[in-house]
Amino acid sequence: MAEDGGRRDIRTWFTLLAALQVSSIGAVCPDKALGLRLWMPGHSEDHRVTIGFGQKILLTTSATVHSIEILNGGKLVIADTSQAILLRTKHILIGDKGELHIGSADCPYKGNLTISLFGRLDDDDEEHSYFGKKYIGVGQGGTLEIFGEKKLAWTFLNKTLHPEKSNQKSYLFHRSWGNRGIILHVIDPTTGDVLHSDRFDTYQGKTESCRLAKFVDDVKAGLILCMMVNDEGSNNLEDSAKKSLSRLGSIFISNLGFRDPWTFIVKKGHPSSAVEDHTVYKGTKESSKAQSAFQFQSSSGEYFTITSNSLWAQEAEWTDWFDRDDERGSGDWEILFDLRKAYPDQLCSSPLDIQVQTHDGIPFNQTGDVIYKINKDYGFVCLNKDQIHGLCHNYQVRFLCGKPVRPQASLSIDMLTDNTILELSDEVVGWRAGDQVVVASTDYSMHQAEEFSLLPCPTCMSNQVKIKGRAKFIHIGEEVDGVDMRAEVGLLTRNILLRGETEPTCYGHEACKFFDFDTFGGHLKVQRGFRAVHISGLELQYMGQQTMGHYPVHFHMNGDVDEKGGYSPPTFVSDLSIHHSFSRCVTIHGSNGLLVKDVVGYETLGHCFFTEDGPEERNTFHHCLGLMVRAGTLLPSDRNSKMCRAITNGAYPGYVANPRQDCSASSTFWIANPNNNLINCAAAGSEETGFWFIFHHVPTGASEGLYSPGQTEHTPMGQFTNNRAHSNYRAGMILDNGVKTTEANDKDKRPFLSLIGARFADNGIGLTLASGGTFPDDDGSHQQVKNSLFVGESGNRGMLLPDNNIWGPGGSDFSSRTLPRGIDFPIRGMQIYDGPVNVQNCTFRKFAALHGRHTSAFGFRLNNSWQSCPKNYVTNITFDQVPITSRVFFGEPGPWFNKMQMDGDKTTIFHDIDGSVSEYPGAFLVKEDNWLLRHPDCIDVPDWKAAICSGHYAQIYIQTRKPANLNMQIARNEYPDWPLTLEGALGKKKHYQQFQPVITLAKGYTVHWDQTAPAEVTIWLINFNKNDWVSLGICYPKETTFTIIADIHNRLTKKTHKTGVFVKTTQREKTNHSHSTKGYYYWEEETGLIFLKLKANNEREQFAFCSVKGCERVKIKATIPEGSPPSNCLAKAYPKHAEIPVANTAMPKKIPKSRLLSSEHFLEIKVESYITRFFHIKEDFAFVEVNGKKWYQQEDGVQLTVIDGHDGNVVESKGFRNLILQGVPAQLENYVNGLKDSSIVLVTSKGRLVTKGSWTKVLERLGANKIITLKEKLAFVGFKGSFYPDWVKLEISSDQAKIHQVLPVPIVCKFKL
Repeated sequence: MAEDGGRRDIRTWFTLLAALQVSSIGAVCPDKALGLRLWMPGHSEDHRVTIGFGQKILLTTSATVHSIEILNGGKLVIADTSQAILLRTKHILIGDKGELHIGSADCPYKGNLTISLFGRLDDDDEEHSYFGKKYIGVGQGGTLEIFGEKKLAWTFLNKTLHPEKSNQKSYLFHRSWGNRGIILHVIDPTTGDVLHSDRFDTYQGKTESCRLAKFVDDVKAGLILCMMVNDEGSNNLEDSAKKSLSRLGSIFISNLGFRDPWTFIVKKGHPSSAVEDHTVYKGTKESSKAQSAFQFQSSSGEYFTITSNSLWAQEAEWTDWFDRDDERGSGDWEILFDLRKAYPDQLCSSPLDIQVQTHDGIPFNQTGDVIYKINKDYGFVCLNKDQIHGLCHNYQVRFLCGKPVRPQASLSIDMLTDNTILELSDEVVGWRAGDQVVVASTDYSMHQAEEFSLLPCPTCMSNQVKIKGRAKFIHIGEEVDGVDMRAEVGLLTRNILLRGETEPTCYGHEACKFFDFDTFGGHLKVQRGFRAVHISGLELQYMGQQTMGHYPVHFHMNGDVDEKGGYSPPTFVSDLSIHHSFSRCVTIHGSNGLLVKDVVGYETLGHCFFTEDGPEERNTFHHCLGLMVRAGTLLPSDRNSKMCRAITNGAYPGYVANPRQDCSASSTFWIANPNNNLINCAAAGSEETGFWFIFHHVPTGASEGLYSPGQTEHTPMGQFTNNRAHSNYRAGMILDNGVKTTEANDKDKRPFLSLIGARFADNGIGLTLASGGTFPDDDGSHQQVKNSLFVGESGNRGMLLPDNNIWGPGGSDFSSRTLPRGIDFPIRGMQIYDGPVNVQNCTFRKFAALHGRHTSAFGFRLNNSWQSCPKNYVTNITFDQVPITSRVFFGEPGPWFNKMQMDGDKTTIFHDIDGSVSEYPGAFLVKEDNWLLRHPDCIDVPDWKAAICSGHYAQIYIQTRKPANLNMQIARNEYPDWPLTLEGALGKKKHYQQFQPVITLAKGYTVHWDQTAPAEVTIWLINFNKNDWVSLGICYPKETTFTIIADIHNRLTKKTHKTGVFVKTTQREKTNHSHSTKGYYYWEEETGLIFLKLKANNEREQFAFCSVKGCERVKIKATIPEGSPPSNCLAKAYPKHAEIPVANTAMPKKIPKSRLLSSEHFLEIKVESYITRFFHIKEDFAFVEVNGKKWYQQEDGVQLTVIDGHDGNVVESKGFRNLILQGVPAQLENYVNGLKDSSIVLVTSKGRLVTKGSWTKVLERLGANKIITLKEKLAFVGFKGSFYPDWVKLEISSDQAKIHQVLPVPIVCKFKL
């Protein structure tokens, strides 16, 4: 039914859109209706006007009055005249049966009208109880009809606009060999156009010299002549030609020598205007150049510059690469003297430059080697004694050598203009000279939006306009990397203007702490019960106030405003330009069915297009543009960090703001109910987010009680079609989990209301999806991203600005570009927050991590205290120009990630359904150090800080009270040495705490505390299917007693009913025989652990957190002796309850290389050295395994298995016995030194290993940290090359050393930031 209703709504609006194009409201122009009385009130700010009792008034001239009230059948019509009308008033109140008409649907207003609302915040006028001050108010029974001229609201650039390029090359000429002689151009001084050009070969024959003289003499006076020599022009240049050129003003022509460069520009008849240059030819090995330039002014007042060049240019080319020496011996010596002997006739005598790199192509300055000498005239030297590892890399060199000179002649004519032609994607209907437009930013910063005035342009095509001035920034006008990145161009000027008059500076308001300008503008407000409101073709400037309820356009608690509410035609606002607003753009509050179409909102404070309380439904935003949305003071979600800390109204005493959580959400589109439509809209720049969907669990404010709790979370979303977001600081779009909908209290001090086919490109974070509510008031959600494209760093590089320090290397070519937030900010395409989220059939393009910047296609929310859901999954993912090392990043301590100590940072996980990310179909990707989720067969992915695992995963939410400010440790019995420490999802000052670990099902765990155990513990089973279970031991002090029950919590009714009890047993095994109404707990006082088996007894729907009957819980109330010590039982619990690690779910098989779509792939390697014992028998084993194939070590010592880092093929496996490792291990050292660069080296040990000695330097040469002492068992993954990858790893142990990981092939060095 909801879907059918949604379709009816859309049909209604398409019917309305058609109706707007034909006669639908009135048959004649309002100002031509009979019975209107002319009104010319004059100018008096004290004149209070009331129009009522059937009065029908026609305003025909400008006027100033105190106020206008239209009541009781009164009607005011504004005359459409050729003379502009300015109406100044403090307010216009349209009351019961009152009407205000300005044009109509079939007779739009064509004149120029300004309604100017004046008044100060602190004046003595009485404030209206509903509308306030400085307003147009439509009350009950009121009618407001405004129809201005139909103009194109906004469109796109269709050609890129480049910054500050006032020089437009209107002509460019270039010649070289084959065009000998004197080249001449005749140019029109009034336009800068070339009228004629010719070449005179005055080298070959005298007739050409005569022809040149005659041509010059025949040119009309006043025309511009431009001449230049190309190659040679003096050999047969006779006196007649020289005299003609001398009369023009040339000085050097009489002394022109063989092959001399010469240029000459003159306005014929004005010898004093001549500019000339001449230089002597310097032979085949040295450049020489003559250049002349002069600026002229055209008849239109624009300037153009003529530049002429005549030159002999020496070009250069690089030699082949040379490698005479290698790194053995004292170092690598590539000296020019020796190279000339080794490579005769291949090097020039005087090189212009030198380049040096390794054989892998790594520049010398990126290898880490200390270089002894590098000089183009000497060569290159690297000394082994200067290196930390004792050995230079093997280098090669090449030199830049000059070539013989070649002739070049060129002419350019550059127009210097202070205007620009914009090429747009649509016909610019109604745009006129003098109109203002705004061009949106196409960079990260919204502040690169620019305003321009339109100029007359009789030669422009229907989709072109001429703007005054030049752009300061680049504005893209094309598709880049598969994403439409064209800048939006919005019209700001309308022929009907509603504006607020303001003071020069801010005064008398709390907002003055944050703004230096007056924020007391006008506002337009519509009250419930109005008769009719249709507003079209209106400009609103300086509107809105930094006080609640006063916005440029505000529909307030109107209920249904479409046909469902009895309005025919339905209510709409269209073709509005709202700019430089002091509070929002369009606010829909408690109103349904409103059409907002073709509206441009620019430069506003607070959310621009705003649905307020949560019950707003069936509203349609169609083809709306919002840009330059700044923070405002009204709601916490409007505020920036400074405002959030300073404004604490409505908070409970003791409240301390957390700006990123409670505030910092100013958005272009703020949608509080899913049943609204957004079609063809653009969010083109806000301080935080473009589209923010945030569904209220219960309606707030004046809308309280309009729907039952949780209704919005179960309401299907309306249409979200063909929308776009860019230049938003925080994110393009966020689907969030709701706002705070309770008043501040001692338990939660925050103030009231805290906080398919998409294209995402050049965002710090492409997309974040959050769950549908705040637990325990949500039951899970399901969000999908399908058939979408994410581009990390596109070909849109932005531009370097003087005040922009966020500029650095990036993109697939590492060229310089603007960057989001910080030069090292970890760019992410899809940011996984909590979920569950399904990412399906999506393409990720151009995400490339640098050494120092952790860019990734998939990432996780930074500094996340909340949960991570094991039901997040991805499938059918395509990567384009994304290195395999940059597909995923789980985070590591450092900039932006901080210490990675928050709970959500530690519990990240997602499911790779088809292996399109990891190459292991069905695998889960987990954080590498989360031992609650790992098992013995998991495979490390060092570049991702992740592990590839298999298993069945769920969550337990552990809520604690009395106390709530404690930390929890949870250890899995199979890995007791690696417990997970959790701080809790809530602040330490809350009255309860919540820990949300993801756990492996069918395993045992123990829970411990850093203080005395809490007196109340409630354990929620989250994402458990029926019969899923875990065993849990919780630490308590001795002599504690317990009351334990099972219950089910219904989130919608918020009611809980008891389902069973737990009774004490003296047999721990009996805890496994619990059932739904009766369970058992075992109290092991010697260790301080109480054991329970937690089992789900009910079915769960696919995406719900809890069962169909509600959330199954176990509630423990403990009576704890006073003065008990901290309840940490780890030392007593283990090894007693330790278990052997077992993988309950088999690991998936890797996708064969032949089936992969990319040449890049993972190479699975296993390196293991271990001892087995059977009674007194001890056996030694060591092997390496590469993609399933094993190589066993046969002899004691070490074995090196070498893999080609380019293709992943095993080259050889070679052993070195202990005897060789003792003393000076030259054989081993020579073997490693002889390996090719980019070799992967796997090392195992067998027998009693030589744990000290110089042989260990070989491990350091392959990337190991400096080794003090080895142990008997060794497993090592190393690399021979000019850098050391992140996956180089050494494991040592007395009895077992094991490494199991994947390596990216081919091995590529990350570019250094």
